[in-house]
This record gives sequence, structure tokens and C-alpha cells, in this order.
Amino acid sequence: MRATPLVFLLCAALGVVACAKKNSEHGAVAESTPAKPETRAPAQQRTEGTDKPKIASLATENGSETVEENSGDSSTHSALLAAVSSTVTSANAAEPLKGPTLWQEGVNYSRLVPAQPTDVPAGQVEVLEFFWYGCPHCNALEPTIEAWAKTKPSYVTFTRVPVLWNAGDRALGRLYYTVQSLGKIDELQAAIFKEIHVNGDPLIGADPENAAEAERMQAVFVRKYGISEQDFRAKYEHDMGVETALQHADELAERYRVTSVPDFVVNGKFVADVATAGSPERLISLLNDLTAAEHKR
Repeated sequence: MRATPLVFLLCAALGVVACAKKNSEHGAVAESTPAKPETRAPAQQRTEGTDKPKIASLATENGSETVEENSGDSSTHSALLAAVSSTVTSANAAEPLKGPTLWQEGVNYSRLVPAQPTDVPAGQVEVLEFFWYGCPHCNALEPTIEAWAKTKPSYVTFTRVPVLWNAGDRALGRLYYTVQSLGKIDELQAAIFKEIHVNGDPLIGADPENAAEAERMQAVFVRKYGISEQDFRAKYEHDMGVETALQHADELAERYRVTSVPDFVVNGKFVADVATAGSPERLISLLNDLTAAEHKR
């Protein structure tokens, strides 16, 4: 399926800042009435083996975002917004993360219980971004994340993890790991998003189950960037490193119960997204403060 500019205008008007898992079942790009994002409720831990509550963000006039229930009932909205306020001021609220901004655990980010092991050397702090190439919100956030990845502290190991919720997602995830294995992901990451969201090429066929058609379309696309079809297909179909990476991506998404993207996990302990942080810029500040605090431990 192809997204149109109207899709993104509608998403912006609704204040939707994430793509939920069920959106990806309808094609390579989220369509005109995407589901509300599933993100963390105030003062709630994400416990391994449980799903996130279904709530969404509401953009305010100053560009920040508050949390509201996925409902049209204004009284319910008000009650939830009041709950956010009371959580922040509660004497029982978690100690704020100290940095240039005071971040409240359970409001701006949530804690994973139990904390999960990471895949980085001692002294490094891991940041995972779960993303989907078909997600307009991942696409909108990509320039901010790409800039941060170039300037992040040296002690931060940043890893993107494509979600593989269905056959179409898996084909796009396979594209990601194939291009990465060919040493071209830094060059093509933004280009892949552009091909899907600007050029209207979903990089999978009309039938997401048709893996051969997805492979053909992707081989045509990467040729424009100097990757031969033979090299691409050899990695895409037969490389054990690609297969292992796909399996690991599945395991990580299951471990962290990822049901919406973009979603960020810091050092196996904390989870945040644009909605909880308040804006893309605040998300970067939050990631910097969380990783700095972890590095000092």
C-alpha cells in the first residue's frame, strides 16, 4: 500500500506519534486511520511477560504531549490528565532522574522489571531503537535519530532493531540486515525511508506473503546505490549472519514486549518514546540523561 500526504496530515492532526503492531498488518505503510499508539501509562513499570496498556498521546498547543486513554470521552480524558498531574506530584512518585531536565520515572520513561541483559561490552551503555520502515512516525523521527547517532557519547552503543510482526515486516527487516551485512546501511537507512514514504514504493509486493516479489523489488532499489543484484541476493537468501540477526530481532521484540514503534530501550532497564518524553528533541535529551546516569553506575 502507498501512503499519501493526507495520511501524514491526519496523523499529525490526531497527535499520533507511534505505529501500533496491528497497523503493520495492512501493508508496508500505515494507512489513513492508524490505531492509537500503545505506550506506557503514568507511574507504571513494564514487566516482562505483560503487554503495554492501550493509551495514546494528545498534542498540546506548545507541542508537548500528554497522555490520554484511547477514547473519545472528554471526561475520561480529563480524569487521565489529572492522574498524570497527581502522579508527578505524589509523595510516592519515583525520584526524578537528575539532569538538565527533571525526568519522572513512570511518566517520561518506564522501568523494566526485571532488567534484561545487554549485548554490549563492559563500560558501554546500550540503546535499542525498535522501528518499522513502513511507520510514518519512525520516518519522521529518523533525521533526529541519525543526527544523534553521529554525536552521541562514545560510551553509548546504539542499535536499530526492525520489528518483524508479519511477513511484510520480515521482508523489510531482511532488507535492513542484508544492507547492513553489505556495509551500506549508513548510506541507505534514510534512503529506504524516503523510497517508501516519499517515492511511494513500499519495497514489498501487493501480497506481503510473496517473498520473491519483495526480494525482486528490493534488488532493483539497491542497484541504484551500487549494490549488485548478485551480491544482494546472495546475502538476502543464504547469509547465516542475516538469518541470525532476524532471529535475534524476534527475540528482542518478544523480550521487551514491543507493540508500537518507534520504541527505545536503554541498557535493558528503561523504556521511552516520543510520547512519554514529550517531543523528538526531549526524547534525545532523555536518552542522553538516562545513558549518562547508567554510565556513572
